[in-house]
Amino acid sequence: MSSPHSIGRFAPSPSGPLHFGSLLAAIASFMHAKHKGGKWLVRIEDIDPPREVSGASATILKQLEQHGLWWDDDVVYQSNQVGHYFEILNYLEGQYLTYNCSCTRQRLISLKGIYDAKCHGQNLSSENTSVRLSISDSIKATGMANDRIKFYDLIMGDYAQSLIETLGDFILRRRDGLISYQLAVVIDDHLQGITEIIRGFDLIDSTPRQILLQQCLGYKIPVYAHIPLAMNSLGQKLSKQHHARQLPQNKEQEQLWLALNWLQQQPPTELRACSVDDIIKWGITHWDISKIPCTTTGISAPKSFYTA
Repeated sequence: MSSPHSIGRFAPSPSGPLHFGSLLAAIASFMHAKHKGGKWLVRIEDIDPPREVSGASATILKQLEQHGLWWDDDVVYQSNQVGHYFEILNYLEGQYLTYNCSCTRQRLISLKGIYDAKCHGQNLSSENTSVRLSISDSIKATGMANDRIKFYDLIMGDYAQSLIETLGDFILRRRDGLISYQLAVVIDDHLQGITEIIRGFDLIDSTPRQILLQQCLGYKIPVYAHIPLAMNSLGQKLSKQHHARQLPQNKEQEQLWLALNWLQQQPPTELRACSVDDIIKWGITHWDISKIPCTTTGISAPKSFYTA
């Protein structure tokens, strides 16, 4: 069904070149947007310098082009958006939805991932502290019944998470002054008019936090879909840490076919010998997100895409 108002996006971090796992997310988001007659945008999430690899942004964009994944509009770089992030952070602070936190790394580790709001109400200085969103204050401000965030995932179905029980108040600005992923992505998705977010299952736990922020800011909540993770033979998510290989050049047709096949789109065997453009056209025409398996354990990737 054509929907000119449908806008999807692919938002990689420039921590290295694309591998098969990240290609799957790019293809799924591209095909879904284009099948609906919408736009597909690219955003480079480059606001964490310690994790960035020099030249990775340009490499990622070149890889997308080589695979026929052409984006609409200009590429957005988060590093150019920092001023706006702080404007929104100041707004949330003005609504009394945040507080400064001085807890040490050692203390946070001892909490095992669930923050206990120790610094809430202490009115700490902004110097050498992080900024956290108060979940309890946000619930009151938005009129929510409780902290249990629910949403329907186009692939995984109904999903719910109690933010207080599983996470606690979460960081919006780090102690080193860097804006958190959670705040930046919510602001950018709003500014770019993103209506549908198709991404990897490893980010599904971030979605309730982002929905809470969207509600605090009065933003429209996009539709979400999280594709299964591509796994190596040890059952590990494909990543640089787990020896995922950079996508080789001059094998784009094969990689596109394998990705569509992994996504259960059932591309015909003869499509493997076709051009990149023809494979892309076939994928757009025949895209069916309902064919993607609903599994939380991941799916094995072809062995050629990782080092055993």
